[in-house]
Amino acid sequence: MTAATNSKVAELAGRFFQKEYGHFIGGQWVGGDSGEKIAVSCPATGQLLAHVQSGNAADVRRAVDAAYAAFPAWSRTMPVERQRLLLELANRLRRRTEDYGLMETLNNGKPAYEPMVFDLPMAIEFFEYFAGAGHFLHGETIDYAHASAFIHREPVGVCAAIIPWNVPLIMMAQKLAPALVAGNTVVLKPSEICGLSVMEFIRDVADVLPPGVVNVVTGYGPNIGEALVTDPRVRKVSFTGSKPTAQTIMQYCSKNITPHTLELGGKSANIVCDDADLDAAAEGVVQTTIFNKGEVCLAGSRVFVHEKVMDVFLGKLQDIMKTIRHGDPTDMSTQLGPQASRAQFDKVCRYLEIGQQEGAKVLTGGRAAKVAGFEQGFFIEPTVFTNVTNSMTIAREEIFGPVACVIPWKTDEEVIAMANDSTYGLGGGLWTNNLARAHRMSRALETGTVWVNRYYNFAPGAPIGGYKQSGFGREGCFETLLHYTQQKSVIVNLVDGPMGIFQPR
Repeated sequence: MTAATNSKVAELAGRFFQKEYGHFIGGQWVGGDSGEKIAVSCPATGQLLAHVQSGNAADVRRAVDAAYAAFPAWSRTMPVERQRLLLELANRLRRRTEDYGLMETLNNGKPAYEPMVFDLPMAIEFFEYFAGAGHFLHGETIDYAHASAFIHREPVGVCAAIIPWNVPLIMMAQKLAPALVAGNTVVLKPSEICGLSVMEFIRDVADVLPPGVVNVVTGYGPNIGEALVTDPRVRKVSFTGSKPTAQTIMQYCSKNITPHTLELGGKSANIVCDDADLDAAAEGVVQTTIFNKGEVCLAGSRVFVHEKVMDVFLGKLQDIMKTIRHGDPTDMSTQLGPQASRAQFDKVCRYLEIGQQEGAKVLTGGRAAKVAGFEQGFFIEPTVFTNVTNSMTIAREEIFGPVACVIPWKTDEEVIAMANDSTYGLGGGLWTNNLARAHRMSRALETGTVWVNRYYNFAPGAPIGGYKQSGFGREGCFETLLHYTQQKSVIVNLVDGPMGIFQPR
């Protein structure tokens, strides 16, 4: 690591981050009960960026206390008041888009251009979409000859939001926006390794958040999760993350029968047909392989290519992969940054070894990358495996790194069967110029999202969520608001007098 690199990261960290963040509880920054801290580092250089609190059950109780106390008043606010708050949160993000983008880059390692063109616009969009959607969250009436039924839709109460480390600001907005506009209060648990952008955002908007409406507790999952999810005052849990953690959360939720929604991992199929635009398809496969260093649950990492176009497609794919630029993630020209942590780097490297041990061939990459000036960074070469079967470990398990597996196919029926032969069902891609084929195949895929002829083509209001072990519930759409509310039926009798069933003798 060069002195210049070291100095640049230190200067940016000093500009954007506090040396230490407390928990945000009841509108105040407070120290943790344990007094212990967690060091948060830059994955490109290993340099210290800041410290956050290592929270425990006592900290969680204080946060839930604050959220519970704030709920009655917040739940009675008018939709327009909640709309104004969400629009202001969106404006605060927009006002400092470049700053927040660099915060994501420093803490997560993603190339600087990505949060500018994807993370920040999407986070802003979540706040703006739900700000307007709240006006359409209302009850209904049903008229009968003998009665009128009033169906009220009410906020559930205190919500626990547990978010991952790969896209912190997107996840924060995705959870806070629907919960708040529906009239709930929140205890947010960001990642302990990649949550500094979230902490800085909360610091930036603390002046507009009513005390207790949003509370943030940091720390390791095992020290916080059980206390948060099993608190009987928490009436909704929203979790995005790994399957093993989700299984634990589901067990915790069973204690109080707490409603919960889960957005989990994926091993999404990316299907290239023989009539596809191969240039667009190759570009799309590269994008989903390297975007956010492959640390995306929706990544189309199982690339099914029709055997008729396999050779041509692999040539195009290889040509693009050779041009990918590793380097300083704060440089706008860099296309691939380091994995977010040592643990994730080691995990991806293990899968690179497993793939070759199982007989897959490396078309490109296949090893850790050495980047001048960033010798301590967790860089991995963008990797494409060929000679892969759908039963191999690298085709079955989520790698969460810049790794794609290419699998050949002959018929539409065969590729649909292989695509659906997975415990996951979160995303997917389909490349074809045949409209009818696109509709037939996309309808047959067992997955929550299918992008036709452009991967990661997110549309505001379109549901995001999984089939099978990729979770349940939907994010980013109007239906999300239904997860944050509950219904109450009030039936008013319109017929005077007794029913006449019980008469005195």
